[in-house]
Amino acid sequence: MKIGIVKEGKVPVDRRVPLTPAHCSALMALYDCTVVVQPSPIRAILDQEYLDAGIPLQEDLSDCDVLMGVKEVPISQLISDKTYFFFSHTYKQQPYNAGLLKACVDKNIKLIDYELLTNGSSRVVSFGRFAGLVGAYNGLRGWREKFGGSPLKPAHECHDLSEMWEQLNAQNWSSDLKIILTGKGRVSRGAVETLRAAGIKECTPEEFVSGASGPVWTQLDAQNYYTSRDGEPFNKQQLYKDPSTFESKFMHYAPHASLFIAGHYYDARAPFLFSRKDMRLRDFNIKYVADVSCDIDGPVASTLRPSTIEHPFYGYDTIKETVVDHLEPSAIGVMAVDNLPCELPRDASLSFGTDLLREVLPALFNGDKDQVLYRATQCEQGSLSDNFDYLKSYITIV
Repeated sequence: MKIGIVKEGKVPVDRRVPLTPAHCSALMALYDCTVVVQPSPIRAILDQEYLDAGIPLQEDLSDCDVLMGVKEVPISQLISDKTYFFFSHTYKQQPYNAGLLKACVDKNIKLIDYELLTNGSSRVVSFGRFAGLVGAYNGLRGWREKFGGSPLKPAHECHDLSEMWEQLNAQNWSSDLKIILTGKGRVSRGAVETLRAAGIKECTPEEFVSGASGPVWTQLDAQNYYTSRDGEPFNKQQLYKDPSTFESKFMHYAPHASLFIAGHYYDARAPFLFSRKDMRLRDFNIKYVADVSCDIDGPVASTLRPSTIEHPFYGYDTIKETVVDHLEPSAIGVMAVDNLPCELPRDASLSFGTDLLREVLPALFNGDKDQVLYRATQCEQGSLSDNFDYLKSYITIV
C-alpha cells in the first residue's frame, strides 16, 4: 500500500498535517506500506523535516492508494479512484460542500471522514483538545486587551504549546475575573488545562453562585445549565434523545460571571443557553464571551459571525444586536475563531497523528475488522454508502 500526504489546498490555509515525520516512519515500520509527502510551503512541519526522517517528497500522488489531508481537498485537486481521508464537513448537509461530496461520488472516490471515525460510541480522532486549549487562552488574551493588563502573545506566534503556556506564568488576574466554562468533553478538557496553567482558582458551581471571590472559574455540565421542561429529574440520556424537551437555566449563573467560555457540544434541537434579550437584562453580568464551539446564530447569542486567527476579537452591541469594535466600552467582547487548533499546528498534528496511528490506521491492514472505516465511509464505488443514503437529495441539487 502506498499512502500520500497531500498539501492543504483550502483557503484560508491550514498548516496542520495528519501525520508527522515520526508517525510516517512508525507506520512504515509497523505495516507493509510506503509513505510519501506532497511538497508544501505552508506546513508548520517543513518538507525538510520529512526528508530528514527518510520520507520522500513527491509532487504527483497519482500512484498512491490512500491520500490523507486535514481540511477539504479542493475539487480540482481530487484524484479519481482513490481512498481519501479528510474533514469533509458534509454529513450535516452543509450547503457549501455539497459539490465536494458529489465530486467524490462522481470520481469513484472512497471518502473517509475523520469526524465520523468512532469506536461505535465516541469519536477516536479529534482536534477538540487543541480548540479548548487555544480557545481559553484567546479568551484570557481578549479579556486583557479589552479590560487592561499585560498583553499576551498570540498563540499562533508561539512555537508550541509550551511557549503559549509560558505566557501565562506569574500573571496577575483581576479580582473581577469570574469564569464559567461549559462542557465536559475534549474541548472543555483542553480549556481546563489552560485555566489551570494560568493559575486561576477553581471552584464548584455552588461556590461560584454563592459569591466565591475572584479570580476564579467553574465548570458546568449539562445538568447545570439545562433542566427538563416537565419538572422531571435531569436525565442525560433523555437530553441526548430529545433536547427539545429541555430548557436553559444558564441565567442562574450569568449574574455571577464576567467571562464565559463555551466549550460544550450543541445539538440544533436544544434550547439556546441565553438569548439576545437575556443579554440586555441588568443581571446579565458577562462582559466577555469566548465561543470555542463557534456555532453561528446558535446557543451563544453574541456569536454573529466567526472571527479569524489574524483578527480574533470583535464586540457585540446588546441593544443594536450588531458587531461593533472590540474596544467599544459598552460592547460585550467576543472571541469566535472557528479554526483554533490551527494556532498550534505542530502540537495539534502530533496529537492527531498519534490517535490516527493507534485507533484508525490499523484498520487499513486488518480488513477493517472492527468496522472503524466502514462507519466513516461516506461514499465508495460511485455511490453513497448505506449509512449516508440520506445525503442523496443533498448532492443532487448541486
